[in-house]
Amino acid sequence: MKVKLTILESKCRGNYHKAGDNYIVEDICPPICHELWQSIYPSVYTLLNNGDLDYGSIRKKKFEMRCPDNGRVLIQGEVSED
Repeated sequence: MKVKLTILESKCRGNYHKAGDNYIVEDICPPICHELWQSIYPSVYTLLNNGDLDYGSIRKKKFEMRCPDNGRVLIQGEVSED
């Protein structure tokens, strides 16, 4: 199982992330900032272990989350079949 992470929006103060950046997670942390990773890790772990998450009013194998630094980065995670 793999999780694809996509940066949807970015006003990153450290210029680490740009809109459109993609990362594939299989078992270790991708090269993203620690604060963002720490926020999304529980959701990534759930997806890697075949779980699903609340996504609006439904359950899906997908999430969207904003960076803890005033929401400067919006990231989406979803199960990848590739």
